[in-house]
Amino acid sequence: MTRKIIIDTDPGQDDAVAILLALASPEEIEVLGITAVAGNVPLPLTSKNARIVCELAGKTGTRVFEGCDRPMARDLVTAEYVHGKTGLDGIVLPDPQMQVQDTHAVDFIIETLRAEPAGSVTLCPLGPLTNIGTAFRKAPDIQEKVQEIVLMGGAYFEVGNVTPAAEFNIYVDPEAADIVMKSGAKITIMPLDVSHKALTTRPRIEAFRALGHVGEVVASWTDFFERFDMEKYGSEGGPLHDPTVIAYLLKPDLFTGRHINVEIELQSDLTSGMTVADWWRVTDRAPNATFMGDINAEGFFALLTERLARL
Repeated sequence: MTRKIIIDTDPGQDDAVAILLALASPEEIEVLGITAVAGNVPLPLTSKNARIVCELAGKTGTRVFEGCDRPMARDLVTAEYVHGKTGLDGIVLPDPQMQVQDTHAVDFIIETLRAEPAGSVTLCPLGPLTNIGTAFRKAPDIQEKVQEIVLMGGAYFEVGNVTPAAEFNIYVDPEAADIVMKSGAKITIMPLDVSHKALTTRPRIEAFRALGHVGEVVASWTDFFERFDMEKYGSEGGPLHDPTVIAYLLKPDLFTGRHINVEIELQSDLTSGMTVADWWRVTDRAPNATFMGDINAEGFFALLTERLARL
């Protein structure tokens, strides 16, 4: 039975790979729509990049919606220093011919969750949670209709990648993340603790490159953005953060984690945007999310390579 999903995203090379993985898996995943949000780069570019990726995959019937162009309560912070000025630096791809849908992404999320049977739509946020938080604030009734929220964001053992304490997606819009974490929806989190174990080593990148045009594009993207993380962390490759979300939908047994309480820090100058994960269950706060801690990296890259070969 296919799983209906909405991909909420700010592409970003790793977001792009996640979208490709979903579009390459129609037997298991039905992409109802892709909602763009400001994050890695501003909204006009994330919207454009989402359409570029759909056209690369040959899935031009996929609907792309533009959402929020800034966080709910803060100025936008972007990450061109990682992803390049376009967000998809690396190989140069043609501008998309696909058009953005007329409906605002937030309204699309609300309308879809109200129209589909309760418990049948999974939200897959790959960037800041602005669109999801705004939809939940605007239409609280949809929160109980969500099947699951599987998101990439946060960290515990790996701490922060944009501040000493905070991961980028949560840091950009912690107020939205706080709304999501308090929504009562079933939540699964792919933090840096997972994605930093999913590294694009040279043999893994060359396996992509051998797949043909789509694989060559993915290899070019990973060649570009891995340089930043390799220099920063001294690692043998860059982490593929966002595809872990889609991989979890396809093969959840690749991941292990704990059902724990996760709170978002909103106030502190030092730790704003931190995911305060009660990994050791030292508080009496009720668990509200499954926080993943480990990944079978070989299985993850085998899945990714096998699916990308279909496109």
